[in-house]
Amino acid sequence: MKTPRAIHWVLCAVAAATLMSTGAALAQKRDSMIQTIPAVRNIDPALVELGKKLFHDPRLSRSGFISCASCHNLSRGGSDNLKTSIGHNWSQGPINAPTVLNSSLNLAQFWDGRALTLKEQAGGPIANPGEMASTHEVAMDVLRSIPGYASEFRTVFRTDQMSIDQVTTALAAFQETLVTPNSRFDRWLDGEDNAITKDELAGYHLFRDSGCVACHNGPNAGGTSFQRLGVVQAFQSVNPQPIGRAGVTGRDADRFKHKVPTMRNVELTYPYFFDGSARTLTEAVDVMGRLQLGRVYTAQENAQIVAFLKTLTGQQPRLMLPILPPSSDKTPPPRPFN
Repeated sequence: MKTPRAIHWVLCAVAAATLMSTGAALAQKRDSMIQTIPAVRNIDPALVELGKKLFHDPRLSRSGFISCASCHNLSRGGSDNLKTSIGHNWSQGPINAPTVLNSSLNLAQFWDGRALTLKEQAGGPIANPGEMASTHEVAMDVLRSIPGYASEFRTVFRTDQMSIDQVTTALAAFQETLVTPNSRFDRWLDGEDNAITKDELAGYHLFRDSGCVACHNGPNAGGTSFQRLGVVQAFQSVNPQPIGRAGVTGRDADRFKHKVPTMRNVELTYPYFFDGSARTLTEAVDVMGRLQLGRVYTAQENAQIVAFLKTLTGQQPRLMLPILPPSSDKTPPPRPFN
């Protein structure tokens, strides 16, 4: 039978071994300018569910046909895979729709950063004449006429008063849940050596050593700064180039600067750049190498970088499509052809 002193030493040895094992595991975590995606903060599930319904409800638009999900399809990487989106009356949008996935990790919303928060962003498309083409007042009249929404708003916000502020709060809460953790690259960052292949690792080293991480960094591998596309060579846009960040700040130094897009799930969010002019990742890598870095990648180098970028595809949001509450006799009818 072991003495208390012997048991003490056994327990100490076990504790030391545990600490060594934990330390070794932590030491395996890679040092990188790209970090793993953090967990979603705890958000009221009822608020998120209401936001999910509003995100998918076309009745917020004047036509009754366009919803947030029209341009930010969660089955397609949170984008619409078009050069520029289709708006009210089949109008062509001026700019590529950025993905809504992981948008909570961006320093600001929209390409020009005119909305600092998801809540501020959420109300913009509803009243934009080229997008959903409604007004906040009309959209609220529609929602108030739907008994199911009136009841749900009352439950979530504990008031009989329904407002656009509540709508944008709910939409932002839902969008905060649209994160894509546990990509293969994240697993590699956490020490899982076999999570990525030799070619993918070579692509990461090229991406890092070429200087791409100067702009594509942080948990979202982008979205942390505003930069001009075309540093070494001028970028020729297929559309009239918007003035970008300068439209918000009024500073000439910000002319043609846009928010650096995320590289998360980038294999799903084609075409690329603010004007959607790069159809494939291969083309986008070639253009970025030449215009931003003054570097022409070989076919092998390009393929390795593309292979690395595909490791940034994370677990996509899995959700049940919401059943929207039915309109009432008082609900204004949709006007898709007017």
